[in-house]
Amino acid sequence: MRRLALHAQGLASRAPFGDGPAATHRAIAHLGYVQIDTLSVVERAHHHVLWNRVPDYDPAHLNRLVGERQIFEYWYHAAAYLPMRDYRYALRRMRSIRDGESRYFRGGDPRLMQQILARIRTDGPLRMRHLEPSTKEAGSWWNQGPGRRAFETLFMRGDLMVCERNGMEKSYDLAERCLPDDIDLSVPTLGEYAAYLLETTRRSHGVFTLKQLLHLQPGKDLRDAMRAVVDERVDAGQLRVWKGDDGATTYVDVVALDRPMRLRREVRILSPFDNLVIHRERLSALFAFDYRIECYVPASKRVHGYFCLPLLYGDQVVGRVDCKAHRSERRLEVLSLHIERDGLDRDHFLPALRTALQRFAVFNQCPTLDDHALDRTTRR
Repeated sequence: MRRLALHAQGLASRAPFGDGPAATHRAIAHLGYVQIDTLSVVERAHHHVLWNRVPDYDPAHLNRLVGERQIFEYWYHAAAYLPMRDYRYALRRMRSIRDGESRYFRGGDPRLMQQILARIRTDGPLRMRHLEPSTKEAGSWWNQGPGRRAFETLFMRGDLMVCERNGMEKSYDLAERCLPDDIDLSVPTLGEYAAYLLETTRRSHGVFTLKQLLHLQPGKDLRDAMRAVVDERVDAGQLRVWKGDDGATTYVDVVALDRPMRLRREVRILSPFDNLVIHRERLSALFAFDYRIECYVPASKRVHGYFCLPLLYGDQVVGRVDCKAHRSERRLEVLSLHIERDGLDRDHFLPALRTALQRFAVFNQCPTLDDHALDRTTRR
């Protein structure tokens, strides 16, 4: 099952999606989403995830694909890049926010939102910092944050879209200017939305549980719709039911079972937000690897480090490495290495890890690799 999952994730071969911007688009379309994250201890998560699947990946690919209207930014279970073909499935959330059903996006000032829309309609794309407050008085709306809330509400409602990023700074434009002319804007039914979630997970994971299909997707109605769709796929012979030793029910993509399961014996350094590891329970069940990102944990309680990265070796997650990119020095520092698998072929693994770290350093624009910590390996 591990090899099936790795093939489905595009992590079993060197260039499963090809090369260049087209490969980046194919990777996002296959995975269904790539999570965006702001942490920059090493290269940000969305770039890291794609680099692991597109060998010649360049961060500039994303702005190019957004400009070509092939991908867009919105919310999956978190902020993400998604394929434009799936835009209509975001309309359900947009509609619920517009209708006031979300407790997170009720704070947009209607007057400010109208001002922002009018400004963008007249002047074109706008970065948040370029919107001047209507008054210079202390305590104006801009100083207190309503401007940011207005932008976020307009984005989540679907009135605005991100048309470009410079680092983590976003430029916004009217949605009507960012969408392809032939885009389907029909709001999916609950059954269609459940089928979309299932297809995304089936294609990109290959093996999954009902809980994983509904990750951070609330509501009894959706759960019922998902059970109906899963039962249909099982009856049609597209999914196979597999019972684990603990009695848990897992579903397996029948087509994926027939694919070759060859795997490169190399080390991959994964992002904490990689699609393979983002479902922590799934990672534990499939790979017997318990993972927790510790940047949100007080320093005194950290076990492995601030931003430890899981290490994939063959078909196992064998440990984690804590790294920091010192960009001004153009140096990637390995702070610690934790190996968590007994019987590891260290004569092959450690050279393969150094090779992976050197590639990772170059990816982080840090050609100097400080890997002295490898000599102080911590074992479980």
